[in-house]
Amino acid sequence: MTDAFVSTGHLAPTADVSRIIHATWAEANADTGGANSAVYPALAAADPEQFGLCVVGTDGRVFDCGDAYTGFSLMSVAKPFTFGLVCAALGAERARAELGVNATGQAFNAVEPVLAASGGRTNPMVNAGAIATCSRVPGNGVDEQWTHLLAGLSAFAGRDLALDQELYENVNGTNLRNREITAALAGQGALASEPDDALELYTRQSCLVVTAHDLAVMGATLADGGVNPVTRVEVVPGDLCHYVLAVMATAGMYEHSGDWLYDVGLPGKSGIGGGIVTVSPGKGGLGSFSPRLDAAGNSVRGVRAAARLARELGLGLFASRAE
Repeated sequence: MTDAFVSTGHLAPTADVSRIIHATWAEANADTGGANSAVYPALAAADPEQFGLCVVGTDGRVFDCGDAYTGFSLMSVAKPFTFGLVCAALGAERARAELGVNATGQAFNAVEPVLAASGGRTNPMVNAGAIATCSRVPGNGVDEQWTHLLAGLSAFAGRDLALDQELYENVNGTNLRNREITAALAGQGALASEPDDALELYTRQSCLVVTAHDLAVMGATLADGGVNPVTRVEVVPGDLCHYVLAVMATAGMYEHSGDWLYDVGLPGKSGIGGGIVTVSPGKGGLGSFSPRLDAAGNSVRGVRAAARLARELGLGLFASRAE
């Protein structure tokens, strides 16, 4: 990795980051808006009072607050990282040609964009595009593909990740919409593997257990040109981070991606498990976890915390400060 693939600027001094993250946590923690996802019983049963926040700098500094080490389900936050691994295998241009990179303008789990688009191309940050992305994970069959995918996602986090078996069973028993999406993708010739295998990989990645600390490390890896700043392992080539961050900015926050960019000014990705990862290129990653979601499926506290941290730490792409 070279500095050519890392934006300029640095994370603020340690004392400033520590002060700001604690003040941000306290402010966001007072917000009790939103509600747990009711999509799966395991998500509905999560403690709504939990709130973890973490900042990890590209220099390896770590700042944790609240329930930063509480486990929760990765869900859709897996999407950009899986896309990065597939880009590493296919190349960025082939990935764009086969998967699409434009926002669909519809709900994250909509089937209609698959049916309307040429070749079923959508965006890797919505369910259809993410399932198509999973079908392109390297490997001969679903077991080899899962070994590759799990190793890659674990490398982003800097530790071995594991499956939440209860949630996995919940998802497998109720994922009718994703089966409908997968069938539509297959009908459009948009999958590179057997439909059941693609959906299985998508389900497994969604059910991995992570923490807000893990998400911050994963985000910081993208901020650091593909190098994990804690383990110093290169997870993906530095030039590919540009493309991952681009699709995150386009559709990472579901239907509220425009509002998110307006307020936060950084690439981000949320999941209905309550996690959000935010990336400030060259400076670091933010990870948050709070189960209460807004109408678009984004963590209420997580969105609020990201906006304040981006502003007070000078992280935004559109008004960045070199600290």
